[in-house]
Amino acid sequence: MILTDTHCHLDMDAYKDDLHDVINRAKEAGVERLICIGIDGESSQRAIELSKSYDAVFATAGLHPHDARHYSEEFENSLLQWAEERLIVAIGEIGLDYHYDHSPRDTQRKVFARQLELARRLDLPVVIHSREAQEDTYQILKDSGVTSGVLHCYSGTLEMAERFMALGFYISIAGPVTFKKADKLKRVASSVPDEYLLIETDSPYLTPVPYRGKRNEPYYLRYVALEVARLRGITLEDVARITSVNAARLFGIAPSTDQPAIAYKIRDSLYLNITNRCSNACSFCVRFHTDYVKGHNLRLNHEPTLEELKEAIGEPGNYKEVVFCGYGEPTIRLDLLKSLSAWIKQKGGRVRLNTNGHGNLIHKRNILPELKGLVDSISISLDAQDEKTYNRICKPLYEDAFRAVVEFIKESTRYIPEVTVTVVDLPKVDIERCREIAESSGARFRVRHYNVVG
Repeated sequence: MILTDTHCHLDMDAYKDDLHDVINRAKEAGVERLICIGIDGESSQRAIELSKSYDAVFATAGLHPHDARHYSEEFENSLLQWAEERLIVAIGEIGLDYHYDHSPRDTQRKVFARQLELARRLDLPVVIHSREAQEDTYQILKDSGVTSGVLHCYSGTLEMAERFMALGFYISIAGPVTFKKADKLKRVASSVPDEYLLIETDSPYLTPVPYRGKRNEPYYLRYVALEVARLRGITLEDVARITSVNAARLFGIAPSTDQPAIAYKIRDSLYLNITNRCSNACSFCVRFHTDYVKGHNLRLNHEPTLEELKEAIGEPGNYKEVVFCGYGEPTIRLDLLKSLSAWIKQKGGRVRLNTNGHGNLIHKRNILPELKGLVDSISISLDAQDEKTYNRICKPLYEDAFRAVVEFIKESTRYIPEVTVTVVDLPKVDIERCREIAESSGARFRVRHYNVVG
């Protein structure tokens, strides 16, 4: 398990007596990568020096809004030099702080915009500080053309986070998510899509529970991750993998796993990614904007063989269920699906099939009798209440696909013990009409948010 602290201030005096021990404790807790954030010329230089001394440390450089009034040509030249020499992985901490107003607001805005322009020219991500200034922060970011960065120690609403994410920015969750009355932040932490989630300590500040009140340090990142995992209903390992992959992609730091996953664990289930081919091109499908699901790379470079999948699975009985659910439609590889399911059942495992319901269209026959006894449960994506809406959302390769999916649902209840119909809550989708279609067929019904996978 690798955790990445995407925002800490190891250069500060709080660590002058035991920095080496602090970094070692972090490693012992699985925090193997630390982004040391520069807030002015002096701290940026110290962060760079630390990055040269410790393999685990990476540096950023920028001028914090508190000191915007001190921005100078000399500091800007230093930023350019550090970037040219590849000594920094981002520009920041930069932004706006209307809580303390240590620098005039107009000056903060001008300096923020200037550093964003540098980041755009240098093709570097940005680390954003925004306190009681989110509307101005959003507008300046939008106008800047910068689309790579992170809102550090996020404290705004979920609705505002969605606007930042629409610009391409990550949302980073820090220690306050563990505080008892942090309801707004807990909602954000539970709702941000996997591909936009980061975690941090902001140490030496904002120590999480149960150490609140003490000096913070990267070692305590585990407690932030544990609370985020609890809120999202996933494991600590899931959070570590998701956020470390995101940090690697944002800051361009290794290691970042690029090996495609043919079997990947989420919570206590194992998912199988047997094909990237699909008979739909759904507008909400995650595969059109990222290769990753919960930190697993699902973009295959080849379709796995039966033996490769058996080896990747190991002991099927170790999991609550083994789920055919990757970046494509599993029934396209029907023969492999049946052979592998038979092996899983023989080894004491339980099988679930996630499908778009096109299996009969694809193979030009009723495939459901062939799945009897091999598949314990099936989840079928309906995603619309009528043919017109279905065609608009799902863009099927086959004509009359909606009718075929409805028939597939009805037929499934004859052969599969547990049948669940799912629908994504997109605009103009009649959820109640979809529920009627499912329940009239004898199937269960579940509504999915388009950013939740697994």
